[in-house]
Amino acid sequence: MRVAAKIAAFQLLDVLRSRWLFGYAIFFLLATELLLRFGGDPTRALVSLTSIVLFTVPLAAIVFATIYVHRAREFVELLLAQPVGRDAMFAGTYAAMAVLLSAGIVLGIGMPFALRGGAGVGGDAVLLVGAGVALTLVFAGTGVALALRTDDRLRAFGIALGVWACAALAYDAVLLVAATALAGAPLERPLLVATLANPIDLARVVMLMHLDISALMGYTGASFTRLFSATAGTAIAAVSLAAWAAGPALLGARLFRRKDF
Repeated sequence: MRVAAKIAAFQLLDVLRSRWLFGYAIFFLLATELLLRFGGDPTRALVSLTSIVLFTVPLAAIVFATIYVHRAREFVELLLAQPVGRDAMFAGTYAAMAVLLSAGIVLGIGMPFALRGGAGVGGDAVLLVGAGVALTLVFAGTGVALALRTDDRLRAFGIALGVWACAALAYDAVLLVAATALAGAPLERPLLVATLANPIDLARVVMLMHLDISALMGYTGASFTRLFSATAGTAIAAVSLAAWAAGPALLGARLFRRKDF
């Protein structure tokens, strides 16, 4: 653990040199501040922020993680030539990325709400920050696994963009076409499974359940809310997102142990 903590601290300093991360936090800070000032009531601002988070966070996390792992390859090879365990090396590198990406969301979204005393929607703002952090862990882990599995940088970058596009853009469109084609069939349970199979969909449904905006939930969200209350749905989504976050990270750790650097 000590070795992993030291590696994480060094990697944190290395990642902090990237101006991109500061821009990431400032983007959320400005977006939140502007929406709270000019977007009408705080609930409407949260709805807009939810769309921004669901679109931006997975893209930023998977792209940054993929690029960073390839960029840090020489440093990793140097440390692995020393008496440093692979598990400690992976844990430190992954933790540094996850912490800094999550910090950008926590500060960027949380600070404007905190300065306004929650603006009357403090609990929902905390839920949105939590959803953003969960998506960060899911897609940062996915990016790490992709980078370790694919040695070519451009190919890894292209696959990362493809994974994000499928999860964020194409997924709902495919489900809409399928639901329309199978109209009249009992689709509630298949749509529930479809919701659990996409972390972005899970985060979106949970946020809209708490904001009580059924019109924006779509087919999967409507099915989810018919089967579960807000409390039960949030608990199920939280467990599912935790599993989604753990899966790519564990896969990345396994690939890291076996990779021939």
